[in-house]
Amino acid sequence: MGHHHHGHSHSHASSNKKALFWAFILITAFMAVEFIGGFLTNSLALLSDAGHMLSDSAALGLSFVAILLGARKATGVKSFGYRRFEILAAAVNGIALIVIAAVIMFEAVRRFMAPPEVQSTGMLIIAVIGLLVNIAAAIILMRGEKDDNLNVRSAFLHVIGDMLGSVGAIAAAILMILFGWWIADPIASIIVSVLVLVSGWRVTKDAANVLMESSPDGIDPEEIRKSLEQLDEVTDVHDLHVWSITPDEPLLSCHMTINDHGNPDRILHNAHRILHDRFSIEHSTIQLETDGGGCPSPHGTCN
Repeated sequence: MGHHHHGHSHSHASSNKKALFWAFILITAFMAVEFIGGFLTNSLALLSDAGHMLSDSAALGLSFVAILLGARKATGVKSFGYRRFEILAAAVNGIALIVIAAVIMFEAVRRFMAPPEVQSTGMLIIAVIGLLVNIAAAIILMRGEKDDNLNVRSAFLHVIGDMLGSVGAIAAAILMILFGWWIADPIASIIVSVLVLVSGWRVTKDAANVLMESSPDGIDPEEIRKSLEQLDEVTDVHDLHVWSITPDEPLLSCHMTINDHGNPDRILHNAHRILHDRFSIEHSTIQLETDGGGCPSPHGTCN
């Protein structure tokens, strides 16, 4: 049985933590302002943008907590540590987004029948401030390592999506001020809620894939099997499983049958090298079996 693991660098954790924390404070504070503003001005577009900001706020807060928890050491009971927390949190976040989007769409359809008057000037002021807040949050997140860290990158994409929501609310407010087109408000809110729905669906689907122990995106188990079977002295690879703790942390376990001339240490070394270099799998557990010995399963057969 061979086992292989590389430690992860935590040198950038503090810059990511700081970026996520300040972006979270900024977005959450303005989200409260936008909710209140949406009620006071009777603007559904503002309320839907606030709903989108709620998703940003949740994503940022969860990413921040995930970095804090992820740094905690693994224990005997939680042998992989607490890194899966971010997946559980993402699943809750994604489902909440889908519900928010559905509520906004329902209300928007109701408003199409009889568009109510909106205090469009107040709405415009709040939407412009919202856009500026999102730009500030995006700049803060760019100071973290958004290209390397999945948490920071997803938070950054949330904020970019939110900018579009603010732009939609600004456009609707201008149309209402200039032409009195009250229908612009439900139209803008539907556009924003579609954005919310898409991001909610994506987050929920990705989280579900991880929780269902699906093979991570971009990793083909059949390709791994063929690569390992090409090693000298390896006659068969079976009972192969690929899954992940978080989307950027794939794991693998398998049984490898080797012929009687095989050097187990060398074969394991070469197998781990293939997994690391070709498939970016840094944590793998491989059980070696001999041609004559068969699989040492109590049931007599391997999966």
